[in-house]
Amino acid sequence: MRITNLDMDALRSFVSGMELGSFARAADRLGRSTSAISAQLKKLEEQVGVPLVRRSGRGLVPTASGEQLLSYGRRILDLNDEAVGAVKDVDLDGWVRLGLQEDFGDALLPQVLGRFARAHPKVSIEGRIARNSELIEKVMSGDLDLAIAWDGGEAVPFARRIAEVPLCWLRAADLDADWRPDRDAPVALAALDAPCLFRTIACDRLDGQGRSWRLSFVSPGLAGLGAAVSAGLGISVRTPVGLPKGTRTLDHAAHDLPELPFLGLMLHRGRKTLNPTAEHLASVLCETLADILPDGCRVAA
Repeated sequence: MRITNLDMDALRSFVSGMELGSFARAADRLGRSTSAISAQLKKLEEQVGVPLVRRSGRGLVPTASGEQLLSYGRRILDLNDEAVGAVKDVDLDGWVRLGLQEDFGDALLPQVLGRFARAHPKVSIEGRIARNSELIEKVMSGDLDLAIAWDGGEAVPFARRIAEVPLCWLRAADLDADWRPDRDAPVALAALDAPCLFRTIACDRLDGQGRSWRLSFVSPGLAGLGAAVSAGLGISVRTPVGLPKGTRTLDHAAHDLPELPFLGLMLHRGRKTLNPTAEHLASVLCETLADILPDGCRVAA
């Protein structure tokens, strides 16, 4: 039996196109022309001997074989990138202290920190999931080397904006499609304990629209907030990143709610010059965030 070696560049283009929902976006992300991406997709189909995508409306979706290859492709590329990183940075060691917003725990912990730790077994990572104010406080005090946090306008040295993420109104997923907040009653808000950037923005925007509001539920963490929104106790403001189970976004115009702004996502550094291990982890974090942020986000160059 003749062994077929998949073309890694073509496989990466296929996986990126499927994950981004567009091969044009994949071309932009990978720095290639759309014609080059199309040629790679054709080459990959020739290698496996079956169609991998089919047209659906104005776009492309994976065939059954394409879905199967997509699952394998993600694992192959993860292992490839992990192996290359391990070989190139075999001497990395030391200690990195990283802080993350709750929103990114599910996405970044398994995708980045687990892979990073396996590739660099001599590196010790101390991770902390916390609220914005705590993360910034610990970066400023030197208790964290790196932190991914929302931009609340704080004057923090050695911070870099890595993306802008749209804020959105959130409601229970099982509410009727034609549900609207009652104009004659205060808007019921579910929010995190103060101080909370999202809570402040929600209240300010409702005040600007001349809408009354009330806090229907207050939680110290995202798990409680998500449970309250999914139970229909109130609406809330979050980003499309890591939406709690049982919730869905609302179109502000269709539901007579104020428009919400974009929110900056910052990479905070504890000092201007970090050790090589922390610098490498910072690069991996930024690259991964650029890949996993949903459509509509503005990723910094």
